[in-house]
Amino acid sequence: METKAVINTSSTEKGVLQTAELYNYIMDTSVYPREHQCLKELRAITSTHPRAVMGTAPDAGQFMALLLKTINAKKTIEIGVFTGYSLLLTALTIPDDGKITAIDMDRSSYEIGLPIIDKAGVKHKINFIESEALPVLDQLLKDPENKGTFDFAFVDADKDNYANYHERVLELLKPGGIAVYDNTLWAGTVAMDEGSVPESKLASRKASIEFNKYIAADARVQISQVPLGDGITVCRRN
Repeated sequence: METKAVINTSSTEKGVLQTAELYNYIMDTSVYPREHQCLKELRAITSTHPRAVMGTAPDAGQFMALLLKTINAKKTIEIGVFTGYSLLLTALTIPDDGKITAIDMDRSSYEIGLPIIDKAGVKHKINFIESEALPVLDQLLKDPENKGTFDFAFVDADKDNYANYHERVLELLKPGGIAVYDNTLWAGTVAMDEGSVPESKLASRKASIEFNKYIAADARVQISQVPLGDGITVCRRN
């Protein structure tokens, strides 16, 4: 008689793996031992923030660092910064003369992590712009010298605009450049019956489902949806 494994369906706060034990094993074995000390400090500070759940998951961050190194990224853009975990991770990974254009509407959250970014010695790589993202992206695209020059993009902002960000990011990325979109599994709710989804997650669940369909049909990119953190979708521009 075949015995099926029993899966605990309660998801962890920062991941889509279905047991906390398995998630913690990965973190304790592969992620935390290699996490830069400044990233540990920033993660600890972020954990006390009322919206701490918005911080980039360390396992997703580790994978992004691998991607950045693999493509030798030097010029990057980040849409949605919060306290700056992914921003610091990128700044630590790219060369000393690398540059990051970082866009967020809330400078106060960025300033929470800024002392640690400064301590890490990577502040000079960051151009932080306090603004909505679309006007900044459109302004960048007005300069022909920006088109097709970025190596990497990380998007972790309002889900309703992911498709709009994607269109602009594709113009900014060079062929072979990579864009990573965060929260594309939205705590696993994208695969849940709508009636069982908490009301607070419904709007972004709908936006995530629409974006996932949109990006899956985009022949301009090669994609992989990876169950790290809250789900990330990796796109390589053809």
